[in-house]
Order: sequence, then C-alpha cells, then structure tokens
Amino acid sequence: MIKSNQIKGKLVEHWIYTANIFNHSVSFNIDTILTMWLSMFLLILFALLTVKKLDMIPSKLQLIGEGIVKYFNNLAKSSMGNDNAQKHIAIILTLFMFILTANLVGQLPFKLIHLAKGEFASPNNDINMTAAMAIVVSIYYIYFGVKKNGFKFFFKGFSIDGIIITLVDTLELFVRPFSLALRLFANIFAGEVLVATVVSLTGVVFPLPFMLFEIFVALIQALVFTILSTTYISLAIQEE
Repeated sequence: MIKSNQIKGKLVEHWIYTANIFNHSVSFNIDTILTMWLSMFLLILFALLTVKKLDMIPSKLQLIGEGIVKYFNNLAKSSMGNDNAQKHIAIILTLFMFILTANLVGQLPFKLIHLAKGEFASPNNDINMTAAMAIVVSIYYIYFGVKKNGFKFFFKGFSIDGIIITLVDTLELFVRPFSLALRLFANIFAGEVLVATVVSLTGVVFPLPFMLFEIFVALIQALVFTILSTTYISLAIQEE
C-alpha cells in the first residue's frame, strides 16, 4: 500500500484509518474512499439529469450522454459483434465513466484542499482501487469465457507444437490484472505527484498547464483501461 511521499519537505500521504477486525489490523485510505464515493455520486447525478427529460430533439446533456453510449457501443460491436456487445456494454461503459470521473476528481479544485492528513487524491491514486477494478474485470471475462466455451477456455491455445505459446497464453490470464492495475495507478499517481510538486514550488497559477495536461491523461488512461478490458472480454468469448 502506498502511504506517503516526500515532496519539498512536506509529507503528502493518504489519510489512513486502521481498524481492528477479528483481531487483525485493517487499514483504510479514507481520502480515496471519500473521492470514490464522490465519483459514484457524480455519475449517478449525471445519469439522472441525462435521462430526466428525454426528447426526440435532445438537449446538450442528452446529446453528450447519447454520444458516449454510441461510441462505446460501436467500439464493443467492432470487437465482439452486435449480440455480444449488447450483453457487455454495461460493464464497458461503467468502467470508462467511473475511471474518467475518478481521475478528474483528483484535479482542481480538490488539489488546493488539504486535509489534516493527506489530500483529496483521485481514487485511482490508490493501488488498492485500480487492483480491485482489474480483478473484477479478470473475474468477469474468465467467467464469461468459461460460460461460453466451458473449461476448455483455459486450453484454447493449447498445442503440443506450440507449448511455449500455450504457457505464455496461460500466464497472461494472471498478468493482465497486474498490468491493468499498475498502468492506471502509475500514470495517475505520477501525474498527481508532478502537480503537487509544482504547486509546492510555484503556487496556484503556474501549475494550471500541468493540470490541464493531466485532464488529457485522465481521458487517455480511462480509454486505455476500457479498450483493453473490452479486448480481453472479446477474446474470452470467442469460440476460436
């Protein structure tokens, strides 16, 4: 668990609460838990406002919502076909919207609000959060892969001649969640450390270009995680 970093003599750390559960010490990063719930609240609010008054002539908010759904629906269809896309679009769209929102809540104005311990960092600044999402994605595509192909799903690439390729394909089942979790965490964590460093050195105005760049990074990382997850689901449900 990442607990702290030293930046220009100031300790920037998670707000950690330790509880005793069944005689075991369990630590919770309260700051990222709060921003995680904030992200979910913002998403629910956005969804409710988007569908509150649907019309044939869409409002700007409805147009944005329909555009997002259409983009990821087309992405899923191009990867796994229309029928499978309709089955899996919910988790694909949810991943993108949550990751993007979670990435953005770590930016202004929350960068300038400091708690007694830690700051309002993005939930994805916490390896526990990104690892949880990666594990959920892995369980999801393995479940549907087994449901579609039976337990031969684990041996789809098996061949005597290509034993090394078979071992690599099997290893990928366990490597994918690590790569998904670490890629997202490392990019968001590095960006927030960069912004925190610049803020501590120069104040409020100069860091704005870096913060704007981090908004771009937030979008790209949400897309990368979602597209890779879509690819893994598509590969899992293919018969061949």
